[in-house]
Amino acid sequence: MSDIRKERLVIVGSGPAAWTAAVYAARAELAPLVYEGSFSRTMIPGGQLMFTTDIENYPGFPEGITGQKMMMDFKAQAERFGTRVITENIVRVDFSGRPFRLWSGADEEVEADAVILATGANARWIGLPNEERLAQSGGGVSACAVCDGALPFFRDRRIAVVGGGDSAMEDALYMTKFASEVVVIHRRDELRASKIMQQRALDDEKIRIAWNTVVTDVLGDDEITGLKLRDTVTGEERELEVGGLFVAIGHTPNTAFLGDQVALKENGYVETPHSWRTATSVPGVFAAGDVMDDYYRQAVTAAGTGCMAALEAERWLAHGDDG
Repeated sequence: MSDIRKERLVIVGSGPAAWTAAVYAARAELAPLVYEGSFSRTMIPGGQLMFTTDIENYPGFPEGITGQKMMMDFKAQAERFGTRVITENIVRVDFSGRPFRLWSGADEEVEADAVILATGANARWIGLPNEERLAQSGGGVSACAVCDGALPFFRDRRIAVVGGGDSAMEDALYMTKFASEVVVIHRRDELRASKIMQQRALDDEKIRIAWNTVVTDVLGDDEITGLKLRDTVTGEERELEVGGLFVAIGHTPNTAFLGDQVALKENGYVETPHSWRTATSVPGVFAAGDVMDDYYRQAVTAAGTGCMAALEAERWLAHGDDG
């Protein structure tokens, strides 16, 4: 094992929250060190936006911008002010004493006076090879209707939404603004969504529900052309022509590496005990972005909380528990 690093501020993650926190922290001369994560099958440095082709709802980009370009620019801006970056995951932490201790996937130990957690959340996918391929290539498969649904690609097409909860109903209702028809594909014979969301979806003439149905394959080479479906009751298989697929079966926050070192909500997201604050249950440890936000999950809100976390970390480092 190499010598222990000693840092003032460590930021874990590399999405909008992490890079915004790094920009603010670096400009405050906190010399932040960012562990941006390593490459895996479902996550790469830069987070979920690295799988998003065109972003049209982030202020300041009237012509839109690709997710990869945005994250590269965020990172470059942070590095311009002196942020250092290590392309490794943090796999274990010990926040029981100060300085805080963190271990990387390369078995390197780092000590930090303050930590910002910005590891985001993973969208849950059905798990089909062509689904993941088309999601990564911008071929009409997405896990965020609000992020991608207004793109010209999806307009005036039949769109499928997989799921039965509030998120799926929200995505379906949102897509009625753009799609010719929205087909909600649900594996059961009743929805899990709240009654009011169910009723809104059922009352919308553009939405129809495919009950007791699962997706067994996603069709298309460069872009999605249809779905293979199976009836969970009869076993009957059929195909459905679609021009887009939104998977709305939930998100999993990237908090497994934290163990029991900070308080988590029941759904696994980092708990921030005080409203409009990013402080966690451990003084000196802050959380920003989708790892603590199970409601908005947008790039612009993640960036906002990244700013908040950096400002709080700066004040805490200056004043400690009295800050």
